[in-house]
Amino acid sequence: MTSDDPRTSNDPRTPGGPGTPDGPRTPDGPRTPDGPRTPDEPRTPDGRRAPERPPALDDTLLSLGRTGSAVEAATGDRALVAAMLAAELALTRAWAALGLAPAGAVAAVEAAASGYDAGDLAGRARAAGNPVIPLAADLRAAAGEWAHRGATSQDILDTALMLTSSRALGLMLADLDRAAASLAGLAAGHRDTPMAARTLTQHAVPTTFGLKAAGWRALVLDARDRLHAVRQALPAQLGGAAGTLAAFHAFATRPEDVRTPHPSATPPENVRAPRPSATPPEDLGLPHALPTPPEDVGVRMAEVFAAEVGLAVPELPWHVLRTPIGDLAGALAFTAGALGKVAADVLVLSRTEIGEVGEGAAGGSSAMPHKANPVRAVWIAAAARQVPALAAVLYGAMAAEDERPAGAWHAEWQTLRDALRLTGGATRDAAELAAGLRVHPDRMHANLALTGGMVVSERLAAELGHDLARSVAADPEALAALLAGRPELKDLLDPAGYLGSAGTLVDRALRRTPPEEGP
Repeated sequence: MTSDDPRTSNDPRTPGGPGTPDGPRTPDGPRTPDGPRTPDEPRTPDGRRAPERPPALDDTLLSLGRTGSAVEAATGDRALVAAMLAAELALTRAWAALGLAPAGAVAAVEAAASGYDAGDLAGRARAAGNPVIPLAADLRAAAGEWAHRGATSQDILDTALMLTSSRALGLMLADLDRAAASLAGLAAGHRDTPMAARTLTQHAVPTTFGLKAAGWRALVLDARDRLHAVRQALPAQLGGAAGTLAAFHAFATRPEDVRTPHPSATPPENVRAPRPSATPPEDLGLPHALPTPPEDVGVRMAEVFAAEVGLAVPELPWHVLRTPIGDLAGALAFTAGALGKVAADVLVLSRTEIGEVGEGAAGGSSAMPHKANPVRAVWIAAAARQVPALAAVLYGAMAAEDERPAGAWHAEWQTLRDALRLTGGATRDAAELAAGLRVHPDRMHANLALTGGMVVSERLAAELGHDLARSVAADPEALAALLAGRPELKDLLDPAGYLGSAGTLVDRALRRTPPEEGP
């Protein structure tokens, strides 16, 4: 925790310090929003009173399912600021790649794109309407008009959210690969381990734990396929003020700007050289690029910008065409639900009275020393109940009015981050759960015997007829008498002899492998 964290700062204006809720006392009494200012009061570069830094969020203790996950860090405020700066720098590089900006402009924006504090931006963003507005103002003040040239705030924030989403999805895919590998080992190792299948909470017929594990793996791979497809399609956003790219045409008609860069465009000696951007646009290898008349500088800028940030080129600016968000929401909800199925099974099978599986590193109890709670399955189950609701909010935000909406876009920001974090926590926990899961075949065998052989009543019905099988199933003495008279029927009651195609199904499922992950 750093000294500028409001929870530890000695600044009297922070919560817990002396003074009044409005700030420290002055000789004239408490400071009011329009009252006296202290000499050391923070000011903006133009002399205005700076908004106070918002307090650090205290959401960790009640968000344990995603706490400490790699996805949590990849979607944090610091990561988002870095992504916004990357988008701003890519925009300037795109101008330079088309020969419409001097190389010094890129270096100037690059030099200015560091040292930003997320808390400071948040304090100023509330009054502005989004965090890009104060960020762009600072960049322009430091690097001149080449910063944020032609873009609107939504271009930068949408692109930044797609960048952070891509990184988060990459982490989730790695988790799912680990989970799938562990589950493949369980499925192969227990291909022929019989256990009771349960339908509507009751014993049904025998199955194998290998088939159950193969089913879990199939769901994990289904989720992986969806996340991979969505990740490959995540687009950059560049439409300008209202999706027409008109500003790029206007700025492109000012060639004198290239010859006369902003004075601050000369990079300081300690700034690393900018990434080369002199490659002709037609040789950039643009992903999903569409044939474009070279004279359309707006569309060409959108293509080169997408290449610079490493995202797909959209067919149209998507300020209010929120297919990418809807697809991402659906994939996250599916993934949480798929992992929720695995967790639901583990929660049931690890019950004390069943005891067929157990987590390798279970949680404890503050009151009962004997408890070994399946905490990873608990966190996954919790995420499976939350992410679909968050996806519903993101789907609802698709009904956005005009060319840029009021409220619908804003409703997506935190909702998307929460969905990414919860799903990322679930994939982390699923990988750990699968790697450490303990299987107890002896308990599976004991539980199969609980019904006195009736777990194979379906097989008896095929052999004896449905009516006779039903009568002996309801009367243990009648079953004993039948077996005494026909001892050859005893073999029919062996659960291991009534597994159908379970082994073949496991083999077939294990032949499915995830595709190689691209960059």
